[in-house]
Amino acid sequence: MIRALRWDGDRDGYPVLVEQTLLPDRFEEVDIKTPQEMVAAIQRLAVRGAPAIGIAAAYGICVATRGLEDADAIDAALDHALPLIRESRPTAINLHHMVDRMRGVIDAHTDLRGVALRERLLEEARAIHREDEELCDAMGRAGAPLIRDGMSVLTHCNAGALATGGSGTALAVMYAAAAKGVQFQVYADETRPLLQGARLTAWELQQEGIPVTILGDNAAATMFAHGEIDLVITGSDRVAANGDAANKIGTYGVAVLAQHHDVPFYIAAPSTTFDFSTPTGQEIPIEERAAEEVWGVSWKSAPPAGISVRNPAFDVTPKELIHGWITENGIVQPPFDELR
Repeated sequence: MIRALRWDGDRDGYPVLVEQTLLPDRFEEVDIKTPQEMVAAIQRLAVRGAPAIGIAAAYGICVATRGLEDADAIDAALDHALPLIRESRPTAINLHHMVDRMRGVIDAHTDLRGVALRERLLEEARAIHREDEELCDAMGRAGAPLIRDGMSVLTHCNAGALATGGSGTALAVMYAAAAKGVQFQVYADETRPLLQGARLTAWELQQEGIPVTILGDNAAATMFAHGEIDLVITGSDRVAANGDAANKIGTYGVAVLAQHHDVPFYIAAPSTTFDFSTPTGQEIPIEERAAEEVWGVSWKSAPPAGISVRNPAFDVTPKELIHGWITENGIVQPPFDELR
């Protein structure tokens, strides 16, 4: 199974990312050797998915001190890199959680300076990566019984290996079911405007031999109406304390359709994606991305004068539309005591 990112070398090494903007036409990796390069990779979606960018953030902090041995220089580099990386994207909470976790290591080990601190930070970043891989496997085991022979499962955006440090969130459930021999069909919404479903999810599933069909985003309603969708599983970039879940734009619409047609809708997310400091989805910041991502698929150049474009990258699905939250601790319900 493909991995979205990895660390190459020792403390003077660097993270290597799959350049996801090129998939599925070309598979290339990119070396990240400065925190600025990591921020740029996160912002252009070379690495994406809440768990994956949390890991990338931790590695970005490590690479900030690459080649440094002087303790004061290391401290200055970290002071610069931590807020820079933390603010690179606003919605996915794993990014903030993992930067705060790396800051916690620094604060808890004031006895460590210089190279010793660098070693400890790389150890923590690798632990974050390893733990996410384990979380993915646990989510897969928890959710796999939801998928039965002959089912058609709809997913939106990409919540697989390319979005995490392991096998995925929503797609981990599908991989686990397939490993048990369950025969099922996946429908992948294309997920406009950047087509993460068509470019990434369909490609991932094909690599793993799982039957997949791409749907135009505006075709999902008809598929529900014809009884061709049995189950919906998506990932999430942040789950509020009450269960409201932010995910790629268009997820809310899918959830409304699922409820109307009495189809179970599940969110797959590890505990690291839950934000208990945010009471409801109304308080989740929604990233607004460049207008060019939208008009680039409609016009060869900028839209005609007088036409404006909005490009919210995420929406929030209210908890009332979510049948259950698939986590490493099983399928849970608010108030999520198992995860606190």
